[in-house]
Amino acid sequence: MDRLSQAYEQMGISPRVYGLCSEIELKLKERFEEIDRITECNQLKVLHAMHKHRVSEAHLAPTTGYGYNDIGRETLEKVYAEIFGTQAALVRSQITCGTHALAVALSANLRPGDELISPVGKPYDTMEEIIGIRPSKGSLAEYGVTYKQVELLEDGTFDYPAIENAISEKTKMMTIQRSKGYLTRPSFSVKQLGELIAFIKKIKPDICCMVDNCYGEFVELTEPSNVGADMVVGSLIKNPGGGLAPIGGYICGTKECVENAGYRLTAPGLGSEVGATLGVNKDFFQGLFHAPQVVNGALKGAVFAANLYEHLGFECVPDSKEPRHDIIQAVTLRDPEKVIAFCEGIQHASPVDSHVTPTPWAMPGYDCDVIMAAGTFISGASIELSADAPMHEPYTVYFQGGLSYHHAKLGIMSSLARLENKGLINL
Repeated sequence: MDRLSQAYEQMGISPRVYGLCSEIELKLKERFEEIDRITECNQLKVLHAMHKHRVSEAHLAPTTGYGYNDIGRETLEKVYAEIFGTQAALVRSQITCGTHALAVALSANLRPGDELISPVGKPYDTMEEIIGIRPSKGSLAEYGVTYKQVELLEDGTFDYPAIENAISEKTKMMTIQRSKGYLTRPSFSVKQLGELIAFIKKIKPDICCMVDNCYGEFVELTEPSNVGADMVVGSLIKNPGGGLAPIGGYICGTKECVENAGYRLTAPGLGSEVGATLGVNKDFFQGLFHAPQVVNGALKGAVFAANLYEHLGFECVPDSKEPRHDIIQAVTLRDPEKVIAFCEGIQHASPVDSHVTPTPWAMPGYDCDVIMAAGTFISGASIELSADAPMHEPYTVYFQGGLSYHHAKLGIMSSLARLENKGLINL
């Protein structure tokens, strides 16, 4: 037994699991090389933006109080706008999460009587209460914003005729979710999103197209904002925070959309001029710098997971051969006990709270119990090794993250080891 296999055995990985995973990994050399090429381009893009806007030591310093004239915050937002190819950006610690960023972007740019459409079917669970699909205090529905959704076709592509029929004079905005959420549909490529946006704009040019970009940043060479999106929105404790951002979200887009978002986030008359950074600027800049490499590890981990679990007979979305458009790997286990065991394995491989046993619970914003494994340095940061699942049919678990490929790989091996140890799978 070599030293590496001994080290894995010390982590609870049996020789059977180690042997199978090693065989799977050997076949992924070309896929990993392609991911490396994309990462290299994105790393240079980030660095070029930092050079262009002359990031300096002074930009890392904290501000307090109102935060007027925070040159670090202002420069960071210029860097984000440069990277995403937009006129402006709002990058703030005062945005508490991705859901909050989406709520700010939507409510800032919609008014009573406007209509919002999702052309990609059901939105992510937490969006339902923002929109008012599930009644909630402060929803868009309470403020007189109406909503429609157009279901995807059976093959997971856009129903263009139905989208055209849905658009009316009242239609003000499209909310387009790039990633799959708690669904097993495909995630969308930047190319697909560009085609969808071009179609929408041809019908009604003044429609604002917002893309929920969570989990998609730096996965491809371009972003949705490079192909016509008026806004791209996401969380800093996912891809662009690089595992270092302790909180925050971003809204990148047209000057008008971002300005509206600034006034909604703070107050009319104040907008983006206020918002002290309280010492997070360094983490935001450094996390962004590391983000392409962190996404690289998460992507490789997702590809490894798809190939391993598909080999074992489970349905995976994306499958083992498909191109990647986000870092999420869905594995349909069709058994609640397997879902729980999978998440226990991920938790066991975590650097924080590895001794804790995850259990399903009534998580705010969801309509069923959810199990979440996330032994992370930043609470709930799903760019770190994590897995979660709604506890209902077809019992699909969603794996994502890993600050390095080797940690993501260990997490997947640990999930399989836990399934084996509980007698839920035979190798």
